[in-house]
Amino acid sequence: SKLAALFEHPLYNIPIPEVTENDKLFVVNPMEKFSLHSSASDEWVSSSKAEMLLPTGKTAYDTYPTWLKFHVGINRYELYPRRDPLMPTLLRDLATQKIVSSVQKSGGTQLKLIMTFPNYGQALFKPMKQTRDQETPIDFFYFSDFERHNAEIAAFHLDRILDFRRIPPASGRLVNITKEIRDITTDKKLAKTFFISPAGNVCFYGECSYYCSTEHALCGKPDQLEGSMAALLPDKTLAKRRSWRSPWRRSYHKSKKAEWELNPNYCAQVRETPPYDRGHRLLDLIDMTVLDFLMGNMDRHHYETFEKFGNDTFLLHLDNGRGFGTHSRDEPSILAPLQQCCSIKKSTYLRLQLLATQPYLLSDLLREALATDPLAPVLSEPHLRALDRRLRKVLEAVRHCLAR
Repeated sequence: SKLAALFEHPLYNIPIPEVTENDKLFVVNPMEKFSLHSSASDEWVSSSKAEMLLPTGKTAYDTYPTWLKFHVGINRYELYPRRDPLMPTLLRDLATQKIVSSVQKSGGTQLKLIMTFPNYGQALFKPMKQTRDQETPIDFFYFSDFERHNAEIAAFHLDRILDFRRIPPASGRLVNITKEIRDITTDKKLAKTFFISPAGNVCFYGECSYYCSTEHALCGKPDQLEGSMAALLPDKTLAKRRSWRSPWRRSYHKSKKAEWELNPNYCAQVRETPPYDRGHRLLDLIDMTVLDFLMGNMDRHHYETFEKFGNDTFLLHLDNGRGFGTHSRDEPSILAPLQQCCSIKKSTYLRLQLLATQPYLLSDLLREALATDPLAPVLSEPHLRALDRRLRKVLEAVRHCLAR
């Protein structure tokens, strides 16, 4: 396994700083236990008050469902650890756990559903909108592009291979529209949008600001629909998140350009603006730029951080559905922060160099990571090959900076 060899490499074993209680997102009550409702049920309950003896040597933490262990493990430095023993179980849960509730997620330009499992875990479901080999038409503006379910899955694995670990775990899943959405939804607005197509397939379209209409309906075959299931982050009432507007945000206008597109010295003013004037925030943003360029994602208008950790923490790379839309062309403007600031973390640069070598070729690693997904193949071969080409362009941009 090339992936196993990569994670053994010294560049993937740089220790994170010691994690103190203040560096953890949650302080856990060591007495809080969880157990199954009854032996015949797969529903979980908190049983801290119940008379319950744990098997010898087991702690209360061992009784937590996997999604809760994931939430409890989040700290100032990482969303999940490099060698996370929970990851295979968490991905399997996303792909196989029984869905007991599905409602539409409010806001956003496209339809997304929040699915709930019997153990109270939740996932964000993005349905399939286009096939693996379709490319975004060349005349489309980035803001009128579809969100792709397979891009969400591939983005999670790519982010992990780059050792950023800032995207919540995501798995592919085949969902039954009738049994796992229509029949169990409590969302009245969503329920009104189901219909049977002329071909006899079950379809629905939900309510949203752009692609929610009969013309953009999502249809099963006859009721089976592919989608991505991403683990939801802790509820914002428990762990507040702050949303930051990206300094390199696009104008989202058909003819107007953003300031960074007109001013080659734009980075100088960013460097003087908090929070980019100190710490590693700008370097973290450039990490995100590299990830977006490799995916071809032009839609990074905001990013988020956990409020508890202030400015000294990692950026969450959320909402990656507009990545992997084109493989035949690259978008050099995505790299503007790297090219204008001529800065990159040394650790990121060394890992990128490693991923351009034959034993650890980026396309091979992502192909291997995606092979275990229930919807494999997640990406078509041209998309995987494009990664190696784009990686060479990132390294070329850094070399150009070094020469300057």
